[in-house]
Amino acid sequence: MCFKDIISTSMLYKKLLTPLFIFLCLHANSQSWPASDSITKPWTRWWWLGSAVNEKGLEYNLEALRAAGIGGVEITPIYGIKGQEQAFVPFLADRWLDLFGHTLQLAAQKKMGVDLANATGWPFGGPWVGPGDASKTIFKKKFKIQGGNQLDSLLVYEHPGLVRTANTTKRRAEDVPQNILGSSLLQEYALDQIQFPGKLPLETVMAYGSDNQSINLTNLVGLDGRLQWTAPAGQWEVWALFRGLHGKMVERAAPGGEGYAIDHFSQGATERYLQYFTKAFQGRDLSRLRGFFNDSYEVDDASGQANWTTGMFEQFRQIKGYDLRNHLPALFGEGDPLWQSRVLFDYRSVIDSMILSQFTETWKRWGDGQGKILRNQSHGSPANTLDLYSVVDIPETEGTDWLRFKFATSSAHVAGKKLVSAEAATWLDEHFLSTWGDVKKALDLYFLAGVNHIVYHGTPYSSTDVAWPGWNFYAAVQFQPTNPQWSHFHQLNTYVTRIQSFLQRSKPAHQVLLYYPLHDRYAQTGGPLLQHFDGMERNFEHTDFEQLSRTLQKSGIGFDFISDRQLFQTHSHGGKLTTGGLSYAMLVVPQIKVMDWSTWQRLTDLATSGSEIVFHRQLPTELPGLAGLEARQKKWNGLMASLSWRKQPWGKQAAVGKGKIIVVDDWSAWSAFSGLRPGRFEQLGLQAFEQELDSMPLAFVANRQENLMDVWVETSDRPGQVYLYNPMTGSVTLAQRAAGGGKFRLQLQPHETIIISWETRVGKVKRHQYLDAPVNIQPIEGEWTVHFEKGGPVIPADLRLKGAPKYWTTIGDSTHQSFSGTATYTIRFDVGQPEGLWQLDLGDVGATASVKLNGRDLGVSIGPKHLLELPSGLLKGQNMLEVQVANLMANRIAYMDRNNIPWKVFYNINMSAKRKENLLNGVFDARHWKPLLSGLNGPVRLMKYK
Repeated sequence: MCFKDIISTSMLYKKLLTPLFIFLCLHANSQSWPASDSITKPWTRWWWLGSAVNEKGLEYNLEALRAAGIGGVEITPIYGIKGQEQAFVPFLADRWLDLFGHTLQLAAQKKMGVDLANATGWPFGGPWVGPGDASKTIFKKKFKIQGGNQLDSLLVYEHPGLVRTANTTKRRAEDVPQNILGSSLLQEYALDQIQFPGKLPLETVMAYGSDNQSINLTNLVGLDGRLQWTAPAGQWEVWALFRGLHGKMVERAAPGGEGYAIDHFSQGATERYLQYFTKAFQGRDLSRLRGFFNDSYEVDDASGQANWTTGMFEQFRQIKGYDLRNHLPALFGEGDPLWQSRVLFDYRSVIDSMILSQFTETWKRWGDGQGKILRNQSHGSPANTLDLYSVVDIPETEGTDWLRFKFATSSAHVAGKKLVSAEAATWLDEHFLSTWGDVKKALDLYFLAGVNHIVYHGTPYSSTDVAWPGWNFYAAVQFQPTNPQWSHFHQLNTYVTRIQSFLQRSKPAHQVLLYYPLHDRYAQTGGPLLQHFDGMERNFEHTDFEQLSRTLQKSGIGFDFISDRQLFQTHSHGGKLTTGGLSYAMLVVPQIKVMDWSTWQRLTDLATSGSEIVFHRQLPTELPGLAGLEARQKKWNGLMASLSWRKQPWGKQAAVGKGKIIVVDDWSAWSAFSGLRPGRFEQLGLQAFEQELDSMPLAFVANRQENLMDVWVETSDRPGQVYLYNPMTGSVTLAQRAAGGGKFRLQLQPHETIIISWETRVGKVKRHQYLDAPVNIQPIEGEWTVHFEKGGPVIPADLRLKGAPKYWTTIGDSTHQSFSGTATYTIRFDVGQPEGLWQLDLGDVGATASVKLNGRDLGVSIGPKHLLELPSGLLKGQNMLEVQVANLMANRIAYMDRNNIPWKVFYNINMSAKRKENLLNGVFDARHWKPLLSGLNGPVRLMKYK
């Protein structure tokens, strides 16, 4: 910690802020890791199963997390445990709020942060959400009628009912009581969606004639559903719409939190939902709570869609200026395809506007009123995720695709947000099969995309008196103390903390704003009313938008997505595009068909002010929507006609004010003329996220390949020394420069990462030690002992090995094969000439290891490679090596399933499997698993270098 860190520490400010201190601090070693705090450390989603928590258990669980290096928790109550019903605490009841307040006090004492989900499970909803505020869907009936006739059929929609459960129990809607909300049966029923049988209310009735006539007949329908109308001459269609409950329930809901999901298109529904929290928190001290959280939209992962709201037609008219009822056939995919496209665009953009204003901005105002920040997973919604992310304080992503992450990180960058988080490592492999090394590789991809606030998914609260494996959550990575790797978890968390201590203080150094062509999708016909947006998958796969994004990614040209709305917060300054405190060289529009007039006008304005606007392959050809189409088309045509094009080898360009608009036919040919700088690391087969910290160039670099990378990196364009910050070991070293200083050497093992900075001030830092071919390799073989320390189902007998170490699952009996826990491999060995630079290679480890040599702790190795550099002088003629290995939970879980020992004791989902072969009667089962290789297999070697 130095001057800029100390200055904010009020307790030390007066004492330390002296001329002598300032002098020493400003001249201290600049090559050190930034200070860490609860935010730079990783957080975890803390599942309160059934909210069956108590004071003793809260202290135990929080302390275990703190000791492992977790900086904060996000509390999300979810479904309960069978047999623990007496311990359930209803969500937001007085006892629940007392326990929550106690948690806030404990976390503050441990210097940990706390967020709270604004629901149990997801999406927002609960027993206080009545049918009027619940999500809704629209049903339709259509009839043909000849002029002069009346409709014989009654305009009645008898819904047969529907029920979906989140467990393996099948239920009929008729068997579920309609007064189910608040019932104690809801945990057992595990309802995911419920639509009760019965008549649905009529929303509207319209008649459409062959000459494009439309007549509103709604007021002519009697209570019995009979239409009192005689059709005029000609052919007519009568359309009747009926509004019903979508019936989506809160997924994985905790006791007291079960109920309907809210209508995200209704401001009133959102406000009434949040008012319940306001009332519950009244008189409670929430000063230690950082903020509130919303999980991904996920309303429509059900039957049908939540595609309607009360007063939909009136709201549509207010936004678009015309009556949607006059265009129902086009809305539902009939008639002229172009007309369908325009009506669908208007409908989807209205839904977009509703989710943004009626839900997200309403929630943000409520959070501001509570004095709390908001974390939001916007993905999955039928709206512009970039805009939704931009409203909240911390956008949050999830998944495994770098381009998916870019939607949240782009919004953070473009909107000037300091933090962007990730629900991390949700499903890496099957249950109980992920190592901390696997998690590290997943986290590195988040960092490469710009995520700087990891939130593990997640850690179940588990009572102190519950037998192993404790209480579990259905997602696949077990971030909990019953995982044998827990004793080594701190190493992963220290690694994350070091990286985030840089990333949270820096800002990206990106070159391109890439336009998000959502309007093309909103105008798309032939599918359901609503589309849902998670990333590139489904909506943008194989489009030019995806291909151009991947081209930029592979070339190492940093970019951020930008939406139509965000363009109006972007300005042109000195030829650069500025937004969110960042500057970009240009804006690129992928090949698209549809663009609204307001967007086209904004791009022209930015070009006029001196910026470069680049269209890939073509200019847009159509305006979307019906609203004001004629006036918009006239302006569009006038602007297009005003452009004077000059042909270029790679396309064409037009001068517009101080800037220019460019159409690029051949991206590769144009790149050489563009002024864009390909990534120095990507050209060498590495991946990087480049940033700036106080004008100091910075890069997080990863070797995502399976082979050693030993390369020379171009650096002639950057002044200063090149410093290498190793986030796994904590070392800071000075890179080797080539003769003339134009390049520096970088050596990274498979999946190793490094933080590189270019610094002009020189500190007292040792030169980096590069490892060429070893001059001596000495296997460590002889008399090994394997002592089993903790775990189960029973502690196996110690093993003695001769020669090289072996996995304990390959040399022991059935007790060794079923064992999950820790064991220490120990050997005494001699080295003839111990002087010099040595490295210890553990070879194959299943799964993580901590190492001592001659009584000195060498640290923890989580993989995937297990290499440790030995401190100078530590190796002697006679030595003792101790390697404590922690394996995975898998072998003991398989033992429990084979012996029918109950541990899957959860309501709702109980447990799911990633792969179908691991399901038995719809529930995860590992009885058929062979013993997972566990222990130290080597070869263990000492390698000596020059």
